[in-house]
Amino acid sequence: MSSLRRPSKVRAQSPDQPRAKGNRKSKEQRDTSDRQPPVCANSKSDEKPASKRQSNKQRDLSNRDRESESQESKSEEQRAISRRTHKSAHNNVESIREAQASKNDTRETGDTNRQSKKQNDPQNCESEDKPQKTTKSKCDKNPAPKRASNNRQSKKQRDPSSRGTDYESPEGSKSKSEEKYVAESPRTHRTVPNNAHRTDEAQISQNDRQVAPPAVCAGKFEGKEKSAQNPGALDTDAGQTRAAEISTMRMRSVEDNIGKVLRATIEKLKIKTSERSKASSCVNDITDAVIAHLKQNMSWCEYIECLRSGSYYENLKICEPDEFDVMLTIPVERVDIQNFSDNGAFYSVALKRSPNKHPLNKFLNEDKTIRASEMLSEFRDAVKDALERLSYKIVVERKKARCPAVTLQVTENGKTISIDFVLGLKVHSSSWPPFTKDGFKVENWLGTKEKADLKRQPFYLVPKYEGKGNAEHDGVVAKDAWRISFSHVEKDILKRHGHSKTCCEARGQKCCRKECLKLLKYLLGQLKKKHPKEMSNFCSYHAKTTLLHACAERVEDSEWASNQLADCFHQLLEDFIEHLRKRDLPNFFVPSHNLIHPSYLNKSSCDFLAQQIEIQRNNNFPIFC
Repeated sequence: MSSLRRPSKVRAQSPDQPRAKGNRKSKEQRDTSDRQPPVCANSKSDEKPASKRQSNKQRDLSNRDRESESQESKSEEQRAISRRTHKSAHNNVESIREAQASKNDTRETGDTNRQSKKQNDPQNCESEDKPQKTTKSKCDKNPAPKRASNNRQSKKQRDPSSRGTDYESPEGSKSKSEEKYVAESPRTHRTVPNNAHRTDEAQISQNDRQVAPPAVCAGKFEGKEKSAQNPGALDTDAGQTRAAEISTMRMRSVEDNIGKVLRATIEKLKIKTSERSKASSCVNDITDAVIAHLKQNMSWCEYIECLRSGSYYENLKICEPDEFDVMLTIPVERVDIQNFSDNGAFYSVALKRSPNKHPLNKFLNEDKTIRASEMLSEFRDAVKDALERLSYKIVVERKKARCPAVTLQVTENGKTISIDFVLGLKVHSSSWPPFTKDGFKVENWLGTKEKADLKRQPFYLVPKYEGKGNAEHDGVVAKDAWRISFSHVEKDILKRHGHSKTCCEARGQKCCRKECLKLLKYLLGQLKKKHPKEMSNFCSYHAKTTLLHACAERVEDSEWASNQLADCFHQLLEDFIEHLRKRDLPNFFVPSHNLIHPSYLNKSSCDFLAQQIEIQRNNNFPIFC
């Protein structure tokens, strides 16, 4: 009875795979055993009872073999799936192939056993080669698949890489990029026609879904693939970069053009040395003659001094050496300064008691305040007398309202030179007035020591007023008011203008501070010629004050590098326009004094100038050509 021998168990497993535990039947396996097809109705009824018992015994043995094989196959498959879930995505393929080979070998053994049984019992309805024509029974509900189909399926399972067009992934949502990196486990086609087939497929599908997430490389590849499939994004980035480069090149070209215009203007504004020499010689002769006459003929001018200040002596004169400012000062020691108006620009000045009789006592009121108008009148007459003895062709201009200067027009070598002689008081004091406390912020620019040294110098008072001369304030008429001046300090600052002590020296780095101021002064002068009515109340001191504030804010010499003239000048214009828009330009030494106060510069004038500067800047300064 060799045919009744129980077939040996075949296990396709790796050496490190644990052995199957027990042969306990699961619920699905018991259902499988219970649902085995009965003997068909057309079996011969005249067989011997022994044959029936033998057939039943063989069937029971075959069923147990199939159950054991099914359990072992399922155990092998579960172990393979469990092993696959803990491996990387690339090792999943090998695990699946091993599991499939194990199942195929087990299935082939089962097929051999069933074939042997078929030969012993050819009338059994479980025959897979050719189904018997029998009366319909329960076994017809789940007919076994054909062997040829099983063979084809087994071939696909052995070589999952050779898939046909009808093969589908358990997860239809996976992309092609994921297929290249993650091998999808093929569906296991089982030959047992029962519910265990569907249960096993559901478990395999669930395990496949658990395996899919570890394939991180699929996501990386997908991102690269998207980048490769979207060259338009790269083209867009390249186009934007190219557009930015073109815009930068155009801006540089515009800046280069503006720089060329500004450099050419600077060259045009330079004064020839020969002309400077002739003009200064003429001015010095006239000044010396006036000072000599005043000392000889005016008792209160015995100690008069000359202070040469202004653009010419600050090396800021442009175009022609045609304007000179000369301050002739009377030294005083102790004075009492009181505000004359609310804007902090004008003051009343009184001499304090001194043991000696002062030369200015003749101009004092009862409260010791100085009558500036009388001093200025005598000074003016004395200057006229001094000019009569000179050989130069000189014309004294008519006195201007609220102007402290005696203006001369001198014609020399076919050119006209304007000289302003200004009367002033030189105040020797231990400190500057308290209203200058919040001004003169140069410690970050020039240094604390330099600031302290400059503040030890005297300050000056010039007879000047605003409004009507007969208007009184605390018993003092407007025409006797004075204005404070730090023109000598301004000259020193502009000479030592650098944050470093070697700025603009022979071995030092060059800056463009003075060039920017010259350009702004020239711009205001040209606009004043073109629009005299709207620009009548603007002067070069507005430009100088704007530069001083800018230097105190941008203190580093690198921020005023000579090769950055265009940028620095544009920034200075921005500063000036902002002052005009806000209608606020504080005096650099007296912050309470607003140089563009509405009382003498209305809003329309400020807006007009700001608009004209914008027009010139946006059109590369055609007024400079």
